[in-house]
Amino acid sequence: MATINWEKEIQPLIKKYKGKKHPLEYNNIYQLVIMVVLSAQDSDKHINQVAPAFFKAFPNMRSLAKADADALMPFLNSVRNFGNKIKWLTALSQKIKDDKNIPTNMDALTALSGIGRKSANVIMREAGVKAEGVIVDLHVIRVANRLGITKSEDPKKIEQDIMKVIPQKDWAEAGMNMSFLGREICRPKPLCPECLMKPVCEFYQKGFYDKMILQENTSKKTAAKKIAKK
Repeated sequence: MATINWEKEIQPLIKKYKGKKHPLEYNNIYQLVIMVVLSAQDSDKHINQVAPAFFKAFPNMRSLAKADADALMPFLNSVRNFGNKIKWLTALSQKIKDDKNIPTNMDALTALSGIGRKSANVIMREAGVKAEGVIVDLHVIRVANRLGITKSEDPKKIEQDIMKVIPQKDWAEAGMNMSFLGREICRPKPLCPECLMKPVCEFYQKGFYDKMILQENTSKKTAAKKIAKK
């Protein structure tokens, strides 16, 4: 494929999803921070189910800062890796102390327990502040590789690769929107014919989708023949 001008070619994707809220169902930045920490290695859907009862008990950072691990346990014991996450939330809340003190820049956010670059990028995007990086979740890893923006599976390297070809003004939307595309269209089993990015997608243009479908159909025919012989 010819060299792609990603600053230009990413625009249809940005237009499609621009401003769409993150799947975590938060009402304010306090809730967003807590839910982002809880969602690591867990699903947004599950955290959305757990969150209402938790926030009824701990409606703000001040109330959370006064709680100990035992108080949090009944609300979070179904969350994956809940032991560490409770420790992180306890430490985080005691450091911030009040909602008004919640930071919205990369250095301050990543200095908090349980928040890495991906989480910080999500928080900053949802808060509407200037991006200092690009959201790279499992969906972005898949999409960025299929598009041909990167050849890496390492989130840090992928973030750098995206930042090299897309201007900073589009970082926040580019990462989140690639994530939306990965959730809806560019799934592990992709729906390439429906994808607006297929004209510039390496995976599609090099015929990998067609090969995948051919292999899938061949496997189905082989399985059907085996069943017919029984």
